[in-house]
Amino acid sequence: MKTSLLDVTTTRRDLIVEIPSTEVENMLEQVTSRYRRTARIPGFRPGKAPTQIIRQHFRDHILQDVADELVPRAVNEALQEKNLKPVDKPSIRDLKIEDGQPLKFTASFEIIPPIEVGEYKTISLRRPTVTVEPSAVDEALERLRNQLARIEAVENRGVTDGDIVVVDIERTMVSVLPEDLSGASQLGEKHPSSDTLTPKMETQQDVSIEIGNTANPPGFDKHLIDLLPEAKTQFLIQYPEDHGIAELAGTSVDYTVKIKNIKRRVLPDLDDEFAKDAGDFDSVEALRERVLSDLQTQAKHDADRSVRSDLLQHLAKQVTFELPSVLVERELDSRLEEFVRHLVHQKVDPAKANIDWKGLREEQRPAATEAVRGVLALDEIARLENMAPTSKEVDQELERQAEKIGRTLSAIKAQLEKEHALERVYTGLQREKTIDFVLSHATILAE
Repeated sequence: MKTSLLDVTTTRRDLIVEIPSTEVENMLEQVTSRYRRTARIPGFRPGKAPTQIIRQHFRDHILQDVADELVPRAVNEALQEKNLKPVDKPSIRDLKIEDGQPLKFTASFEIIPPIEVGEYKTISLRRPTVTVEPSAVDEALERLRNQLARIEAVENRGVTDGDIVVVDIERTMVSVLPEDLSGASQLGEKHPSSDTLTPKMETQQDVSIEIGNTANPPGFDKHLIDLLPEAKTQFLIQYPEDHGIAELAGTSVDYTVKIKNIKRRVLPDLDDEFAKDAGDFDSVEALRERVLSDLQTQAKHDADRSVRSDLLQHLAKQVTFELPSVLVERELDSRLEEFVRHLVHQKVDPAKANIDWKGLREEQRPAATEAVRGVLALDEIARLENMAPTSKEVDQELERQAEKIGRTLSAIKAQLEKEHALERVYTGLQREKTIDFVLSHATILAE
């Protein structure tokens, strides 16, 4: 077998392969023999048709089968011979196979070039000072009061800021001609003439709206202020072009809203009784101490994450070559999958979330690229330092994952093996050990 290697870019290689005609002919005979055993050729008993007839009848299929047999084997042998490790399955092009001729093709793939990680045992990093201001404790307690607030009906007054209003809404999306928007699309003004509108109506009943919530449509709340129960109002809202919900961006929406009832959130007093309701604390001071402790713990975790982020940013700068595109795309896939899992956890249907997935993907590209550079440097340090998790550490991690989802260790291990995902667990543990190793040698300065 003849091979030659072409450096296309820093990370892309073309492997040009030629398999001798003798080896091709041997495989042709084996494949032809398989076809002969099952082929039905008019004028010949099964299994008795001559070789030449079989090859004439099934020529394209036989040649394809020969290539399927020889090409992967040749690629693997050539990669091992040249000590190359592609980051993804090589793509095959320029395949040429003919009777009596050598089989020729080009395998194109990406690799990770050698990485110089520098003096990774003398890195200086910064750790944010862990402080919790009294105001942070007050804000946390205020959020807790809001969580434990009771909702009560309001009588003898109209809607005001902070109220929870139960309404029936009729929403009509309309398309307005540009020339009609200049003087008729201001909130609350008379609507454009009916011949410029294309209605798309939706009706919702018993919708709870908190006045002042930033998620409300722009300018929506002011049309409800001071209205009494049973009151009805109609108004037009022009959504901005950059509105977060793609379906509404740049559109005009006609709203008809009926006030059904008004409620308000009543916050509990910050006293000992509240402390008992919040978590069976003896006093509000005990609750305050617990909140302070939790905030301090969170601040320490945030500081730890900041140090790790600082480390990975430092390591990422050591990887200066253009990254294999497949690695960046995998990282982007992983980030979007994690985002989808977050939406599902929040009981949001990703398919109905009106998210610009393509735009979101591109927004994540710079961060994903830096993350890939960081882990490539980590992996090189792991190689240099012979970092590897033990089988016990792998089992402990699998036990942790199994317990988290309520499954047995054997079940989750079998699933990961089936999905060929055990390597991912191993790699994750290896990188964590490498981070700990580098941090143990780093100089960490307080900000």
